[in-house]
Amino acid sequence: MTEQHSTRGRRPSDTQRSPRRSPAPHERQRDPERTKARILDAAMVEASAKGFAGARVSEIARRAGVNQQLISYYFGGKQGLFEQLGHRWRAHEAEAIPADTPLDEMIKRYVRAAADPRLGGRLLAWAGLADTGEDGPEARERNASLRQEVERLQERQRGGELDERLDAAALLLIMMSAANALAVYPQLARGLFQADPTSPEVVERYAAQLAHLIQHPVTQGPVDGDEN
Repeated sequence: MTEQHSTRGRRPSDTQRSPRRSPAPHERQRDPERTKARILDAAMVEASAKGFAGARVSEIARRAGVNQQLISYYFGGKQGLFEQLGHRWRAHEAEAIPADTPLDEMIKRYVRAAADPRLGGRLLAWAGLADTGEDGPEARERNASLRQEVERLQERQRGGELDERLDAAALLLIMMSAANALAVYPQLARGLFQADPTSPEVVERYAAQLAHLIQHPVTQGPVDGDEN
């Protein structure tokens, strides 16, 4: 259930890569990897709150406690920074939710990841709202990943984990949307559960219900729209 964080829909000034500039001598003495991690963490907070278009490099630098020029030096500018957020998520996904994870546990882990503000569940919603209807170069990697996810669901269907009558592509979209619900609709979750949607109790309750629903859908006979 991966999704590359899109950078489309932003103004040219937002996506333009800034020329790289060497940091000052005192900045070079810092741990580069630690500095990069702080910048990425700050970018995640800023973009989750304001979206890609609304996030500002100056505010990201302020949050990270670094000189703004370091963002250009390490990431080539705002576009490169947000592309790196996508790479970081995919690396986390590959490690935390490997392909052979049992279906119920896989769904629960995606719900937990989406509810964790450090992992950027809200970024997927922002990217969708900013979508222009035209895919950029980054879509090739994203779409290839999505096709692979559909094939994996089809394998689970053949293995008896999932109802074979369900359209795997439609099911994947449902799973992705539902897994992100606590992050995308916190106001609804708060009203429904009468509790903080990021609390462990709510996250685990919702994750268990979603896993059960996906594994045991209430269907009888052919599913409407099934062309098979």
